[in-house]
Amino acid sequence: MTVSRREMITGLGALTASFAAAAPRGPEPPAARGPATPLPGVPAGRAPDRTAGDERFWGDVARRYRVSPDFVNLENGYYGIMPEPVRLAYHRNVDLLNEQNSHLLRTDYKERADRIRRRVAALLGVSAEEIALTRGGTEALQNLIGGYNRLRPGDAVMYADLDYHSARYAMNWLRDRRGVTVERLAIPEPATRRAVLDAYAAALRDHPRVRLLLLSHMNNRTGLVTPVREIVEMARARGADVIVDAAHSWGQLDFTLGDLGSDFTVFSLHKWMGAPLGTGFLHIRRERLADIDLAFADETYPAGDIRSRVHSGTLDAAAVLSVDAALDFHDALGAAAKQARLRFLRDRWVHRVRDIPGMEILTPEDPAMYGAITAFRFAGRTSEAENVAITDDLYNRYRIFTVRRGGPVRGDCVRVTPALFTSRDDVDLLATALHDLARRRRP
Repeated sequence: MTVSRREMITGLGALTASFAAAAPRGPEPPAARGPATPLPGVPAGRAPDRTAGDERFWGDVARRYRVSPDFVNLENGYYGIMPEPVRLAYHRNVDLLNEQNSHLLRTDYKERADRIRRRVAALLGVSAEEIALTRGGTEALQNLIGGYNRLRPGDAVMYADLDYHSARYAMNWLRDRRGVTVERLAIPEPATRRAVLDAYAAALRDHPRVRLLLLSHMNNRTGLVTPVREIVEMARARGADVIVDAAHSWGQLDFTLGDLGSDFTVFSLHKWMGAPLGTGFLHIRRERLADIDLAFADETYPAGDIRSRVHSGTLDAAAVLSVDAALDFHDALGAAAKQARLRFLRDRWVHRVRDIPGMEILTPEDPAMYGAITAFRFAGRTSEAENVAITDDLYNRYRIFTVRRGGPVRGDCVRVTPALFTSRDDVDLLATALHDLARRRRP
């Protein structure tokens, strides 16, 4: 028998109310303007941890999202949906682009896109000269990996089992492109801070020819947050450069680029910043720009301009112009409050299920090593089919949407990813469902 969301938890309000949007920042043609409404803001003087469990406040935030009432969405790692101010700004910008056509692209667009680039850079604590907009984190990773020109035949590159699959494919491509060998390491389970650092230290020691390391700040499989700065310093001491994948962490965790200490870093804007799909950027420290080749011998920008390292063709200008509205929404809440809320939601369901016999939680209890994303598995159920069956059960019986992930050293798992519109009731429902699944699966 399928148990509906309403039957499992009463009083769960629908999260479908939409709010009018604030207009994108800066002077714009009248067609791009819309009615303004206050964005949600953390009460002045209140610490983020005190706000994290305030359901009235976060219910108000949730009403800024237009989500389906037909299921509980706990699979928000693929794409972070736009809050209503951003969605409406995007629609206005689509209309504006369609009305003005190439006139917009050849006039106002370039300055507005560059202003967004400067704003992104300021939020990260770097110069705009070190930022280039891309169509997402994947394009940024491919441009940095493919363009890295310090590799020589006989060198080695390295990545971990939990790194993003598209980035691993690009690293494998270097075998033929640059004549290098490809080394792999497994992130240990349980993944404590010490165990992760020791694993990277051993891998770099055992493979002294490694010159390029791919490193996920937060991986998309288990949500583990790695101690990036320490690993970057460790690699640098052994003559290896590091490309850091921060696509999932920016907007989910509270940090600046200085906290990572990386020279080459990639970011997504359409995950935890809530910008439209097809937006992201890469960072190259100014002194290291020459170590990344121009994208396909690009001549649009001078060789000393980081934008010459990206050539995306005619991209979705409306999506780029809507990044301003996404940054407005992010700034209104603040990174610290978002991080605290997402960790609160993660802790709430994890702490209610970790006593289930055979339950394995794949992120440690160290708050520095997780955010919203956390994966679990039932002991002994490590195959793809077994974990797909769990996600199917969660959806068909309880209308909870999750996703199976592969890659961890001990087998497949199920990834759970709440979002800012997720309620306490939603994660409580997950905990109830997992207890029920465990009871029904016992021999």
